[in-house]
Amino acid sequence: MSIAENKKAFHDYFVEERYEAGLVLEGWEVKSIRAGRVQIKEAYVIVKDGEVWLLGCHISPLTTASTHIKPDPVRTRKLLLHEREIAKLIGKVERSGYALVPLNLHFTKGRVKLEVGLAKGKKQFDKRESEKQKDWVREKARVMRDKV
Repeated sequence: MSIAENKKAFHDYFVEERYEAGLVLEGWEVKSIRAGRVQIKEAYVIVKDGEVWLLGCHISPLTTASTHIKPDPVRTRKLLLHEREIAKLIGKVERSGYALVPLNLHFTKGRVKLEVGLAKGKKQFDKRESEKQKDWVREKARVMRDKV
């Protein structure tokens, strides 16, 4: 079940590989995510000291969740991946010029997971070409629907 999607990522990047990562969250964050108060559009993923971190993800705190803590909505959150996946990502990001982009926040077996994409940035002409392709597919579907 999808919670939040980053549609902007597919506009700005060519996504080549996808990884599913767990998140280290606090209790109030899980409650807010279940309520749908999360935004990953401006978020990004970095690799630092052999660990993968999510930055810029905004989780709005619920007023009823907790009274004795001071929540930080945009704190840095650690992503949980297997060691060999992290090693592979480090190699691609540092040597090959790839970027790590958060794509989708969803539930898997009751746990909050983040789908991270290994992506290459698009140039402006690539973005225009993608838009033309989408328009052509839409137009083709409209013509086929009208003929039937």
